[in-house]
Amino acid sequence: MSKLFTTSQITEIDRLTILKEPVADIDLMERASMRMAGWMYEHLPENKILWFFVGPGNNGGDALAVARMMADRTMSAGRNYACRVFLACSPAKLKGSPAVNLSRLQKQDKVDLEFISSDAEIPEKSIEIPDDVIVIDGLFGSGLNRKVSGPYRKIIDSINRSHAAVISIDIPSGLFGEDNSKNDLSGIVKADYTLTLEFPKICFFFPEHEDITGKITVLPIGLHPKAIDSINTSFFHLDRETVRSKRITRKIFSNKGTYGHALLIAGSEGKAGAAILSAEACLRGGAGLLTVHLPRPLVTLMQSAVPEAMCSADPSDTVFSEVPDCSRFSAIGAGPGIGRNERTAEALKNLLQKTSKLVLDADALNIISDHPELLNLLPENTILTPHPKEFERLAGKWEDSWTRLCMQRDLSKKYKVIVVLKDARTSISLPNGEVWFNTTGNPGMATAGSGDVLTGLILGLLAQQYSPKDAALTAVYLHGRAGDLAEKETGQEALLSGDLPHYFGKAFLELE
Repeated sequence: MSKLFTTSQITEIDRLTILKEPVADIDLMERASMRMAGWMYEHLPENKILWFFVGPGNNGGDALAVARMMADRTMSAGRNYACRVFLACSPAKLKGSPAVNLSRLQKQDKVDLEFISSDAEIPEKSIEIPDDVIVIDGLFGSGLNRKVSGPYRKIIDSINRSHAAVISIDIPSGLFGEDNSKNDLSGIVKADYTLTLEFPKICFFFPEHEDITGKITVLPIGLHPKAIDSINTSFFHLDRETVRSKRITRKIFSNKGTYGHALLIAGSEGKAGAAILSAEACLRGGAGLLTVHLPRPLVTLMQSAVPEAMCSADPSDTVFSEVPDCSRFSAIGAGPGIGRNERTAEALKNLLQKTSKLVLDADALNIISDHPELLNLLPENTILTPHPKEFERLAGKWEDSWTRLCMQRDLSKKYKVIVVLKDARTSISLPNGEVWFNTTGNPGMATAGSGDVLTGLILGLLAQQYSPKDAALTAVYLHGRAGDLAEKETGQEALLSGDLPHYFGKAFLELE
């Protein structure tokens, strides 16, 4: 299980590491700085000029240490990195380990050191950053809790005006670790690379911060495992090992009945494609049997496109209007392409009262938004899979992603449901308040029908007796991983949602 933590919790883990290892604070800072200097030495081209912007806190201490290490590597290995440090505060403001690192840098005497603020912290001169330097941003760390203003804002503006490449230490200066609803995003360093230490910050999973963080690299620095284990958190990163641990392996003496009988309610006039995509995904996700309930004229299309699926014809020629007998099904999915007809809304209401293991997507969610009283009929642990606009219809508007995440958690806890909020970094919230972030997938999956495929995959796993939590987490990970595998062959622009089920097998094999 890959834990994520708030910035205050990470500070506590640092403190516990110092106590439990034990290790001195300056030595822990040295360890982190060595990892960052190692990354830079490996990735930065030779003969570059590095400008370090140093603030008063621990990030400034890291930057000072990295500057010293890069200068040492230049001298010992013949790599030509010309390092220049701009101290953006009075030296008297540096305390503890940052002050020690300033002293070490001065004693080394290999780095140009310039004080760009007076004791009153007013920049003495304008900073013009050449295009050919690489900026190392060490102004502020993850503990910042107020927007940047005054002289520091001027420095950040200078960095952002330049065309220099920017590497931020741990977090771009000015960005808060979680809630940026009251922050000024224009007053944050816009990094090309962020070298974050041990854990990605929760704000890194929000779309409005993509242009701020740039490419994120997580560098382990050896924080103490017992310190990490001792801190409880509600936030988790969905990774391969977590999904692998949840996989149900197949036994030799099994048959199609062993792996469940799924019911998929999907499609309406003009929307057969949603039903077909979801049906194939359900079967390729491992369901033993699948029955698709859809309007009568679509039955022939379904049996031609997905011959492995059985069909149940609705009395209506155009919409879902009547719930079939649900007693023989191990899991039910509803929503892809069903439309928002009033007869469909009534049928959905009846369905909610007849089943307990359920995944709802697309028009099923839109119907619930039109009839919010249906939220009270949702069986416990129902899986809802909205995209952002569908979620807005369900929960209301938001101004930023942290607020949206809080609304998502509240919805899960209030109605005891699992919410899979589909996005570039899909978040899965559980009734107990846990939130899981997924990072598999790519922009090529931003195409019609991708959500229908995910619904089918979740349904297929539910039918096989995965718990609702495990079905949601496993499906989201595998769905994104299938997209990554498909991208390698098709590229992003040509990737179709119909390609995804054909890569489920490879994604499953990676778990073995």
